[in-house]
Amino acid sequence: MLELTAVNRSFGERRVLKDVSFTVAGGRMTGFVGGNGAGKTTTMRVILGVLAADSGTITLDGAPLTAEQRTRFGYMPEERGLYPKMKVAEQIVYLGRLHGMSTSQARNNTEALLTRLGLGERMDDTLESLSLGNQQRAQIAAALVHDPEVLVLDEPFSGLDPIAVEVVLNVLKDFAATGAPVIFSSHQLDIVERLCDDLVVIADGEIRAHGSREGVRSAHTSPRFELQLDGDAGWLRAEPGVTVLDFDGGFAVFDVDSEATAQRVLQRAIATAPVLRFSPQVPSLSQIFKEVIQ
Repeated sequence: MLELTAVNRSFGERRVLKDVSFTVAGGRMTGFVGGNGAGKTTTMRVILGVLAADSGTITLDGAPLTAEQRTRFGYMPEERGLYPKMKVAEQIVYLGRLHGMSTSQARNNTEALLTRLGLGERMDDTLESLSLGNQQRAQIAAALVHDPEVLVLDEPFSGLDPIAVEVVLNVLKDFAATGAPVIFSSHQLDIVERLCDDLVVIADGEIRAHGSREGVRSAHTSPRFELQLDGDAGWLRAEPGVTVLDFDGGFAVFDVDSEATAQRVLQRAIATAPVLRFSPQVPSLSQIFKEVIQ
């Protein structure tokens, strides 16, 4: 497990990280979301040791993180960092060798990764000859080639079409299943919602929410229900403990103050008219994100 505790970082007079604390559990995908300038990339660079924290600690499996351990991390920056005129497989093998792998092991890992990522027929092409989406796939292979102990990805889905997103999702899920901590940032909240097990939301350098995806959802939303009757639901407005948010004849969306209130509403609805639908409304990550950064 990777753990950050009270990490602070300033650039001159501007404090960009403010007591940042969260964990990235092994074998789980942690989505790291925030607006532009929220502190995501700075946090990742502090984790990697590219930037030093002004204060706070970072530990891996309970021990202070060392420079030697960081060499076994996998990292994909938001900015593409591969050599444009070098052949794809050649440079990924080279990066594997830099991480201490044998040539044969680096080559085997490279070929397996590029094949899984849909670049099996482009291994001997130069990077600059690939589309931007395929260059992104190559960057992901570069981050994974050495079987890292921790994986840190900054906007890994940028520039990918829907088919490529699915391919990359499967590769990352399989890697996380090996037990490694994986943290990735993304502005594409629908993808984060599908992929992440855990969620960290940062705004203005502060952690506004963190925990399991379902835990964050439960903690930052009111119990909300949707009711559809084959009849009029106007009586709902007078129910104690109910706040009606949307209403149209037999249709209503409403918040309740307790599960008991929801059950009381359901019983009255059944007694009033045929119930076509009664279900909780699950908020999207986008809705939660807007709530917690305000």
